Amino acid sequence: MIIKHQSTLFCIKEKNLMSVMRDSSNPAGTEIVVEDLEIPWAMDFSPDKRLFFTEREGRVKVLDDNNISTLLEIRVEAKRNDEGGLLGLTLSPNFTSDNYIYIYYTYSEQSNVMNRVSRFTLLHSELIDEKIIIDKIPGGRVHNGGRIKFGPDGKLYVTTGEIWQRRLAQDLSSLGGKILRLNPDGSIPPDNPWRESPIFSYGNRNSQGIDWHPITGTLFASEHGPSGENNWRAHDEINIIKPGKNYGWPEVIGSPDHPDFENPLINTGDETWAPSGICFYSGNRFIEWKNALLVANLRGRHLRVIKLDGSDYEKVLSSKPVYNGELGRLRDVIMGPDEFIYLCTSNRDGRGNPMKEDDMIIRITNPPV
Repeated sequence: MIIKHQSTLFCIKEKNLMSVMRDSSNPAGTEIVVEDLEIPWAMDFSPDKRLFFTEREGRVKVLDDNNISTLLEIRVEAKRNDEGGLLGLTLSPNFTSDNYIYIYYTYSEQSNVMNRVSRFTLLHSELIDEKIIIDKIPGGRVHNGGRIKFGPDGKLYVTTGEIWQRRLAQDLSSLGGKILRLNPDGSIPPDNPWRESPIFSYGNRNSQGIDWHPITGTLFASEHGPSGENNWRAHDEINIIKPGKNYGWPEVIGSPDHPDFENPLINTGDETWAPSGICFYSGNRFIEWKNALLVANLRGRHLRVIKLDGSDYEKVLSSKPVYNGELGRLRDVIMGPDEFIYLCTSNRDGRGNPMKEDDMIIRITNPPV
């Protein structure tokens, strides 16, 4: 495998950050996998079980055979307390043969802040040959979206924010406040809702999580609500995303039952989650969480376990927080090839209360019932 033949010319070798169980402050049933990180944002496993992840300050790293290597350092627009920087990461569905890794990052050009998705090729121990997949996504201090994943249809899905310019979410000439759908090379799929447009859904305020139901293949997304804006309450959302549909921001909030807009599956009302990464648990290791939607929450500081009706995936049976306040701000959640659950924290982003181990990637080995 490429990583196992590392070149010191290209690879920055760091200390072994693999850890055993944390001390008594570590929640039961969890292990620290990596610690002392700088705001990890997104994670993805390769078929050979290497863990790739981003740090918001501009680094792509990989955990391989208990060692951390830096594959890329890129200049990004990232300020403490803001929300831009090196955000999403996903591996090509054909990674074993093409070695493509996609990233989403914030940059500035002639005083304009924007976001782009780029594809890199992993060669030996570095990422090379940047190819811009989509560019000039609106960027700003906040609400940059940033989650990227490949769907079961082989298309690349991208969440974007409206950078606190509310009108962008309803403007079909803007890429802000949308979920986008692209071919892996950046071209527009002919079956997108609008011809020659990457837009898949709109009226999305600031989605930071997407995943697909493991049985139905339906796309779900998390979305930050307008907590504190114009004296509105939180109204964070979990949405079922349908092609061409309007999710209402800023025309409506909550669940208005308006014929022009899609109601969320979950509207948090006055409770603030600030949901980020999401994933469906499709493994067999934790039967009690089988097919549950897991939501990493920032301000809510917990992992949310949402169980859906087995015969009606649009019906919520239960919604329960776990690790409430025990790990701090949670940015992403994924299922590993070992069928354990992996979380990353975001306690050093200027809005958390970091401990000496932060930030961390954590593995859930025995979840609370």
